[in-house]
Amino acid sequence: MRVNYQVNATPLFRVLSDDQIEEIYLAALEVLARTGTRVYEEEALALLREGGAIISDTNLARIPSFMVKAALDATPERITLTGRDGQKKVILEKDHIYFGTGSDCPFVADPHTGERRRFTYQDVYNAAKITDALPNIDFHMSVGLTSDVPIGTYDRHQFLAMVSGTTKPLVITAVDREGLADQYQMACTILGGEAEWRKNPLFIVYIEPSSPLNNSETAVQKVLYAAEKGIPAIYTPCVIGGATAPGTLAGILVQGLAECLVGVVIAQLKRKGTPIIIGGVASIMDMASTILCYGAPELHLLSAAYADIAKWLRIPVFSTAGCSDAKVLDQQAAIESAISITIAALSGANLIHDVGYLESGLRGCYDMMVMSDEVISMVKRLMRGILVDEEHLAVDVINRIGPGGHYLADEHTYKHFRSEFWFPQLIDRLRWDEWQQAGSKTMAQRVREKVMDLLENYEPEPLPDNVLKEVKEIIAEADERHGHEEVSLL
Repeated sequence: MRVNYQVNATPLFRVLSDDQIEEIYLAALEVLARTGTRVYEEEALALLREGGAIISDTNLARIPSFMVKAALDATPERITLTGRDGQKKVILEKDHIYFGTGSDCPFVADPHTGERRRFTYQDVYNAAKITDALPNIDFHMSVGLTSDVPIGTYDRHQFLAMVSGTTKPLVITAVDREGLADQYQMACTILGGEAEWRKNPLFIVYIEPSSPLNNSETAVQKVLYAAEKGIPAIYTPCVIGGATAPGTLAGILVQGLAECLVGVVIAQLKRKGTPIIIGGVASIMDMASTILCYGAPELHLLSAAYADIAKWLRIPVFSTAGCSDAKVLDQQAAIESAISITIAALSGANLIHDVGYLESGLRGCYDMMVMSDEVISMVKRLMRGILVDEEHLAVDVINRIGPGGHYLADEHTYKHFRSEFWFPQLIDRLRWDEWQQAGSKTMAQRVREKVMDLLENYEPEPLPDNVLKEVKEIIAEADERHGHEEVSLL
């Protein structure tokens, strides 16, 4: 028997040491206690005051470290999310990785013409349908922002498009507290009531404070409602280094973490045990174009660092990958997608979103979703690592075959190659003549063919007619409250 033997079951990767994480965390605590944060919501201010925060200048809250520590202690380190079919699960806990799309891009790359245009309800449904068909996309965000429905209630329509198109777990956005409440009611209708929701939540709500150190009334009200109903919530800023956050990566991490922790504290003051996720999109401003960079190496470093911090804090983390600053699906998009997906997977982040983004988060692209699905499949094989045991070392097999032999017909090869080798679906490995005979297709052409096949032939599991009717009634009531005429939906 061999003793003191260590095994790397997967590749290992870290950006920050425990000591560095502690420094960043303590700096964030100092920011919250000394600089403070503005909270534009009366109930939250009252909760903070009662909990021990110093409230001054009307809405400036200075939060002492003991409140943050108590809130973190009350925050679950494990969150389970289930799709509407009850089968597809996302279990957010340390080093469990899941990939999904992003939300609310204003523009779409038209799948038929390539035209850059506004997202419609049908486009959002199509994005969900493609997610449903892709084996390596684990959860779904809307990808697009519906433009052909009433503005005040667009989120309810968008939710219906998403939940109609896929049975996978969802991450949603909401206009406001009322929009979140309506979507929660729709989800409970689909699942069969609030009791079923409590057992298996259908979605997580994405909530964003405003950097630097501002928490709007709308954002905080959504946190309070999520806490009240047991809705898992992501509370994360979109910090931009050099613009809305410091120009150093450590400074970005300090401010971003402080902003996340405000949401954690408010949620736990409202109801202990509220499931909260931190992290999000942290990147730099390109000083030439002033864009928020989605393909920058700094984004990948910051995202991986947040994963290190979140694991140290024992709280689930929201991350970013599969996105690009490229305007079309080209070599730049492929490079930035592949690097980001690899780093995100290695980091052990939980919810890894924005798969399918082009144009720095302004454009959703079905082709990017499909190509990135192939990259994720490859990276997941990397993450399985190398199994080292007597069977896989194959010393007896090597001895049996001997010098000059071959392994093609050996039983050991038949037994293991399907599990050991990765098999591409879109990446080309044909010989030159075979590739020519197959049409000399580029990766982009093969991706496009798959997109069109899914759009034309794939059919997701539909919502039951009675459930669909009830959900549409909730939307119609919301439209009526906002003075909108009824909109025809799928």
